[in-house]
Amino acid sequence: MSIPFVKYQGTGNDFILIDARNGIPSGMDVARLCHRHYGVGADGLMYLTAEPGYDFGMVYYNSDGKISSMCGNGGRCIAHFAHSLGLGTNGELNFLAVDGPHIAKISDNQVILQMKDVAQWEIRNDNTVIINTGSPHYVQFTQENPKKADLIGFAHSIRYGNEFGADGINVNLVRVDGRELHMRTYERGVEDETLSCGTGVTAAVLAHNIINHVQGPVVVNTPGGVLSVSFHFSNNRYSNILLQGPAVRVFSGVL
Repeated sequence: MSIPFVKYQGTGNDFILIDARNGIPSGMDVARLCHRHYGVGADGLMYLTAEPGYDFGMVYYNSDGKISSMCGNGGRCIAHFAHSLGLGTNGELNFLAVDGPHIAKISDNQVILQMKDVAQWEIRNDNTVIINTGSPHYVQFTQENPKKADLIGFAHSIRYGNEFGADGINVNLVRVDGRELHMRTYERGVEDETLSCGTGVTAAVLAHNIINHVQGPVVVNTPGGVLSVSFHFSNNRYSNILLQGPAVRVFSGVL
C-alpha cells in the first residue's frame, strides 16, 4: 500500500501528517516512521480524519507510537494542512482533537489556534506551576539561562518521578526577560527535548500570569522559533487562549 504524507514543522516541532478522511491505514508503525534514522523523522504523527459537525478531526501520536494528549504546534500544523486541502471557510477551521473542539485561523504561514480553557492549576512555590493546557506541564521559572541548563537531567527527575506515575509530565524551564519568555521543553512521549512545544508555551505564559500577573500577549522564544500567546482571565478562568506562530510545509512523500 502506498500512503501519501506531508512533513510539517511549527517552530521546529515537526510532524508527519496523513490525510485519513477515508479511514486510518492499518498496520502503521508510527514509532519507526518517526525515527530520525530509520524513518521520516518527526516528533509525532497525525491523522486528519473526517469528523461529523467539524471541518476535520485530529488524531495525534507521539514519536514513541502511543496516542497522545493535545499538541499545540501539531494543531497549528494540521490546521494549515487542512486549509491546503480546501477545508474550512475563509481561512477559519473548526476541528475536534482529543481535548475537545478547537478553532484555527490561517493567514499565509501564520496560524492562530484557540486552545482549551484552563481553570485549574497548582502553585508549588514562587517559581513553579503545574498546569494542564491540553497536556500536563511542570513549569519551572529560573534565573539561569535555559540554554546552559541541564534540562534533560532536571526533567528526568520529574518526568520519571513517583509523583506523576507512568504517564509522567512535560517539563519546562523558563526565564523571564522583560515582557518576553525564553524556554526549553522536555516532552514525554518523545522522551527528549523538542525545539518547541505549543502546549508548553501556553502553559509558560499562563504560569507567568499566575505568578507575575503579566498580561498578554506574551512573546515566547523557543530553540525552534518564536510564538506568542494572548488570553482573557476572568472568574479564576483563562479563556480565549490564542497560540500564534508559523506552520511550514517542509516536504511531501509516499510511504
